[in-house]
Amino acid sequence: MSRLDKNLLNSDFRFSEGLVVTKGLEKLPERVLQFGEGNFLRAFVDWMIHQLNKQGEFNGRVVAVQPIPEGLVDVLNEQDGLYTLLLRGLQDGKPVEQQEVISAVGRGINPYRDWQAYLDCAENPDIEFVVSNTTEAGITFDKNDRPDMQPPQSFPGKLAVYLHHRFEHFKGDPAKGMVIIPCELIDRNGDKLKAAILQLADEWQLSDAFKNWIISHNHFLNSLVDRVVTGYPRDEVQSIEAKLGYQDKLINAGELFHLWVIEGPAELEERLPFAKAGLNVIWTKDMTPYRTRKVRILNGAHTASVPAAFLYGLDAVKEMMDHAVLGKYVRDIVSEEIIPSIDLEKQMLVDFADAVIERFRNPFIKHYLLSILLNSSSKFTARVLPSIVEYQKHTGKLPEKLTFSLAALLAVYKDGVVEGSNMLARRTAGEFIMKDDVPVLQFFAEKWSTCEGTKESVAVFTQEVLANEAIWGQNLNQVSGLTEKTADYLYQIINDGMRSTVQKLVGGKL
Repeated sequence: MSRLDKNLLNSDFRFSEGLVVTKGLEKLPERVLQFGEGNFLRAFVDWMIHQLNKQGEFNGRVVAVQPIPEGLVDVLNEQDGLYTLLLRGLQDGKPVEQQEVISAVGRGINPYRDWQAYLDCAENPDIEFVVSNTTEAGITFDKNDRPDMQPPQSFPGKLAVYLHHRFEHFKGDPAKGMVIIPCELIDRNGDKLKAAILQLADEWQLSDAFKNWIISHNHFLNSLVDRVVTGYPRDEVQSIEAKLGYQDKLINAGELFHLWVIEGPAELEERLPFAKAGLNVIWTKDMTPYRTRKVRILNGAHTASVPAAFLYGLDAVKEMMDHAVLGKYVRDIVSEEIIPSIDLEKQMLVDFADAVIERFRNPFIKHYLLSILLNSSSKFTARVLPSIVEYQKHTGKLPEKLTFSLAALLAVYKDGVVEGSNMLARRTAGEFIMKDDVPVLQFFAEKWSTCEGTKESVAVFTQEVLANEAIWGQNLNQVSGLTEKTADYLYQIINDGMRSTVQKLVGGKL
């Protein structure tokens, strides 16, 4: 079977029906430095750059820098930066599949093996953008980084050396500053990256002129990204390659939905005209409303619904959405309790919520509930608790189903035994591994060990658990009525079972 590379792309090879192949884009100049060569960036940023190039709106390619010693750069270079992207999901309730060969990436660099090639990019006047996705822990100051390391270990360390080399090469030219858009899933990611760079500049005793150049002539933009990317479709790859007619080691898969919110000056939108290409990219002066909408509706719906669904005996998000009881439970949480708790334009919230529900029903993505349960306590604090508090503030009463979701979360840790850094827990369907911060697991194991299951002991347990400010960020016993209602729901779950309790709550059929 032929291998996907530029020779195949420029040959008379007969590609499979329905596969979009755009030729001629592989000769464009390099304009983007990308930290990360993994599935998400290739299915999100690189796909968007490809769409811009097809319409003649950008005319540039990406240099992908491998941020850690092990990665995909060698395979990427073997395939001349080419890979097949499968986007699959529901549109208006109907399954849709799109296939395309993406040619936005020109080459990859492993800075651990070829540091000079990395520095050479800083001398290229055409490269004016930086994007990154180096995990949530990637944007951190590392006091062990030094400017003479080849390379520094951290992403900010590598970027600081790059920017300083560029500053010196172009003699501080204001026009050679970069537009830097991190995609890491942390709040105010651009601000945090800028702060880390400046902290390194101080630590390394770099010049005030360089620090002023960083502050005045480089744009560090906060951004919010949204697309589920499932990556290499290992279970399907043989059938997919048989249909394509060629071998591709970098086949990537994701959902149809995409959203990129970028907080930055309007004039920068002209330099990255995503909207002109019909992409769902929003440039804004304040991304706070969009972050609130995503965290509270998309992430909040997951976090609020999954504990109940998992203890009910379900295993995946689509299974939950198709279930008569749990599907209604999720929809009610979003429409009746989360949306009314958010002080934003209602139609914007409803439209986003409708898209979220359709995404949850995507038949091509098997999103396991157990993976969503990872670090549930901190997720609940960030994603669900604000909706509970704001709903009560708006209506004068607690939201029934969101309060129930807190009780369901507490029930997940019941009968758990901490083993190392994990907890071995139980549900009706059998044992499972619960992953959370070790102090959290130990705390729940200790508190559950003293709970006898009586109404009085459950009330005491709930009060003690909700008082833990290290978990919730506040003493939740101070939220009027929350302790009593949570304890009541928890007692029902323990004595009647999750199935009976959630069925009564939702009013659906078992």
